[in-house]
Amino acid sequence: MICCLNPDCQNPINPDDNQFCQSCGNKLVLLKNRYRPIRPIGDGGFSKTYLAEDRDKLDEHCVIKQLAPQLEGTKALKKARELFEQEAKQLQRLGQHPQIPTLLAYFEEDQRLYLLQEYIEGKTLEQELAEAGPFSEDKIRDLLFELLTILKFVHQQKVIHRDIKPGNIIRRPASAQGSEKKSQLVLIDFGIAKQLRATVMANITGTTIGSFGYVPMEQMEGGKAYAASDLYSLGTTCFHLLTNVHPWDLWKKQGYRWVNSWRKHLKQPVSEQLWWIMDRLLPESYQHRYQSVDQVLEVLELQSAPSANPSQSTSKYHESFLNFLTSLRQNDQLKKQVMMGGVYLLSLGLITQGYGYFRYQTFPSNLSFLIAGFPSSTYLKTTLNGHSNSVRSIAVSPDSNYLVSGSNDHTVKIWNLPKGELVRTLNGHDGNVYSVAITPDGENIASGGDDNTIKIWNLKRGQLKKNLTGHQGFISSVAISSDGKTLVSGSYDQTIKVWNLHTGKLKQTLTGETNWVSSVVISPDGKTLVSGNGGNTIRIWDLDTGNLKKTLTGHKDSVVSLIISPDGKTLFSSSLDRNIKIWDLTIGELKNTLTGHIYYVHSLAISPDGKTLVSGSAKNTIKVWDLETWELKTTLTGHTNWVSSLAISPDGKTLISGSRDDSIKVWKLP
Repeated sequence: MICCLNPDCQNPINPDDNQFCQSCGNKLVLLKNRYRPIRPIGDGGFSKTYLAEDRDKLDEHCVIKQLAPQLEGTKALKKARELFEQEAKQLQRLGQHPQIPTLLAYFEEDQRLYLLQEYIEGKTLEQELAEAGPFSEDKIRDLLFELLTILKFVHQQKVIHRDIKPGNIIRRPASAQGSEKKSQLVLIDFGIAKQLRATVMANITGTTIGSFGYVPMEQMEGGKAYAASDLYSLGTTCFHLLTNVHPWDLWKKQGYRWVNSWRKHLKQPVSEQLWWIMDRLLPESYQHRYQSVDQVLEVLELQSAPSANPSQSTSKYHESFLNFLTSLRQNDQLKKQVMMGGVYLLSLGLITQGYGYFRYQTFPSNLSFLIAGFPSSTYLKTTLNGHSNSVRSIAVSPDSNYLVSGSNDHTVKIWNLPKGELVRTLNGHDGNVYSVAITPDGENIASGGDDNTIKIWNLKRGQLKKNLTGHQGFISSVAISSDGKTLVSGSYDQTIKVWNLHTGKLKQTLTGETNWVSSVVISPDGKTLVSGNGGNTIRIWDLDTGNLKKTLTGHKDSVVSLIISPDGKTLFSSSLDRNIKIWDLTIGELKNTLTGHIYYVHSLAISPDGKTLVSGSAKNTIKVWDLETWELKTTLTGHTNWVSSLAISPDGKTLISGSRDDSIKVWKLP
């Protein structure tokens, strides 16, 4: 068979011996007297794609991409020719990557532009989705690793793909590469055709480069594209594959607002680590997304790296030493003696090289483990287990007798803190509970979550008193004023709502945020509200009037936690940029920046005397800082997943940490 190359032909397939198309009468040709079109395999509106045979290579399959319409010598079309030449040379460079089709040739024939590319055997991910249903999280993670590696190469060539979607990703089977290799993803169909269309039709109509549903705002409105634009399209691709919901169906109803509630469409649970990655791929504004492939890969690689464990093949000497370390935990006097002796021995250089090697293998990231390694076990008082999913928020009652925790298991739990016992479980949320707060009188609890509601509970009886509605997105944070009269809530819908806590009535809605509100906190005097958002800004509001007083900038990534010092003069903020910033709240100026965390700083707490700051990290660690010297006092370890929430008891004696390992740990505050 031979295929007619007239893009308007309705029935282009013809018998081999025909010289003219039996449908439209167009002459049937071999391009360059070599490439024989067999059948159409794609239609992009401004381009047609055909499966072809290369007669000079024993009829090896290749792909013809025909860029229409015919060129007629206008100024715009002359520019299109120039662009075609530039883009074809870029594709030639890109084709050097084994997971991008090789460009075989590019030319103009019969006043049309043609690209000849390697044919990739296999099925697109769109076909896989139709046949097998939604992808698992493991499959999505593998896809992300593979595609990000390809995109890193693409972006290094200063090229933006512009049209990433499931239909433009082919899984090449292992049989096509050799029996010892696994299947590979291949990224196809770079946006050259649509760029040409934009050039040719620039004076006729607005042009979108990309596919509806997958294309970000900057490409939709202005035709601009950045590395972050490809990352958005990658995010929408992952969403489609995870949910089997086409993003275009959501866009038609909600515009770009759908990205704020993408999780509601999940057909299966996924880890919160993947949630965070998706949240950073999908923001409407490109400034709020990951800005480079390396940023995403860093997160994926850190999440996938195995935690450091002692060697499984230690010698008898090493085993004896480990037993000795264990015994130290049970004998405080011996511990003090060994710590002093250890420092003395170290100063004299009497620790052998073999022991030093063992210490490094066992504690590779802690070179001063004799000083900073013991406190984790020394300070840990107990571990509270009971939640069946991540602990997202914790709060301690004013009398330090009760601990309240909110979790992704959709429950709020009340614990007797001194005894470490569960008192009761509150059921009522239809989703994850992201934030909890306790009123100053210790009588009531406020909880908010991804069912878009705020619930008010009686702490002692566990009775639901009020259900506050009005937000159109997840409730990420709640705070209660020191007089107990006002409740403030921050949401993924980019608004802050101020409520009368006694009546449950909405007092006012604060707007002006350009990203989801991640954290809200009220000053001790009840006059100032501070909010952080999923961009990188902090806003200071007059709580009485709702007027914006000041906007603080300085973080380079999402602000995720805020806390104000007991005297109301200092604001502390933590961010996904791994830093903690200390601000003079009275004048809104940066005072200091604390560094030391190697991953997201997700939670903060401050002691009642204002002298100690505690920070929790997505690297599973808790750091304790001396606020008088700005120095790190110690690092606590023990959690096996992100430390998502922290609280210090009002008596200043106890530190509590909640984690995505589903546990709560109770510590003596260092």
